Amino acid sequence: MQILVLNAGSSSLKFAVYESAGEALQISMTGAVSGLPDRLQFRVRDAAGAVLAEAEWPEGEGELSAALARTLDWLAGEGGVGAPTAIGHRIVHGGLDFAAPIRLDEETLKRLEGLSPLAPLHQPFNLAAVRAAQARFPGAAQVGCFDTAFHADQPRLARIYALPRDLTEAGVLAYGFHGLSYDFIASALRARFGDTCGGRVIVAHLGSGVSLCALAQGKSLATTMGFSALDGPPMATRSGAVDPGVLLYLMETRAMSAADLTDLLYRRSGLLGVSGESGDVRVLLASERPEAREALDLFVYRLAREIGGLAAALGGVDRIVFTAGVGENSAEIRAGVLSACAWLGAELDVEANQAGAEVITVASSRVTAMVLPTDEQVVIANAARAMLPRS
Repeated sequence: MQILVLNAGSSSLKFAVYESAGEALQISMTGAVSGLPDRLQFRVRDAAGAVLAEAEWPEGEGELSAALARTLDWLAGEGGVGAPTAIGHRIVHGGLDFAAPIRLDEETLKRLEGLSPLAPLHQPFNLAAVRAAQARFPGAAQVGCFDTAFHADQPRLARIYALPRDLTEAGVLAYGFHGLSYDFIASALRARFGDTCGGRVIVAHLGSGVSLCALAQGKSLATTMGFSALDGPPMATRSGAVDPGVLLYLMETRAMSAADLTDLLYRRSGLLGVSGESGDVRVLLASERPEAREALDLFVYRLAREIGGLAAALGGVDRIVFTAGVGENSAEIRAGVLSACAWLGAELDVEANQAGAEVITVASSRVTAMVLPTDEQVVIANAARAMLPRS
């Protein structure tokens, strides 16, 4: 059995191939196409991390459709993925109707396409990958896994806005995202601590997209992203939470359209907007420009403030978990956040943090801080296998 996982976005395409190893799945390769739509870099690694293939694709092939076609052709040929049993897809938005993995058919895809306005930088690309995979591997089961599903059982008060009830009933709710990542972290905590999952936990998913989630016994209680993937702390190029009055002001005084605001909030704001330099934390940490430092200071301040709010929702916090690219790799950001959370009882172990240890607080700390790598792809692969008939 081979299971292919596809995760398509506006600027990258990630994939992984898994094979059955008894009751478990074993990864055989991972890969990515980065740099969409300008300068495409294709790289594939085996399970041990060795490079299997690497290429820079020429100009004119920067559209996702071209990247998908070349990637699927490589997988079917040199990659040895001739007839995958199932293909699992990350789909960002499941709306009100999709709260668990599902086999994807034409009717389901049309319903999911209707949710594209709720996640304009993700949903169309996710579904384009499904269409391409259907055409290239028509015999494979196509399975959709939703970033919103993990949060579907949150308390109602965590999901509704103070808007007229007809809008709430029509689906104007806080859905939350990064659910596949939180699902993996919750499973990792359950494996370590049993059914308590480490108690009252705040997980900080810090990548180019940023959100935090309050977990009570491994279940989502509250999260910082809401109706869209714009809410919460600043992100690489996304604004995070902004007073809605700012948007009304921009519409009224600058005649900004919905398209203008979408471009502003999703692509030109966040760390990039504040720094005027980059949305990449690594670049900003290396910069000597005061605007770069201000962007990082704002990032840490807003993360700490969100942690305070989630701690209130949990009634306290036992554990803070850092994950995703920035969370797993930036000791300086982790240190800044935990310093701002000293009032909660978090005491940083400086050496452990610099070393990227799993536990980065001292033994006497009232709040335990951890660094746990996330793996959304294996969550998708396991869900895809679970949808197949048992032999």
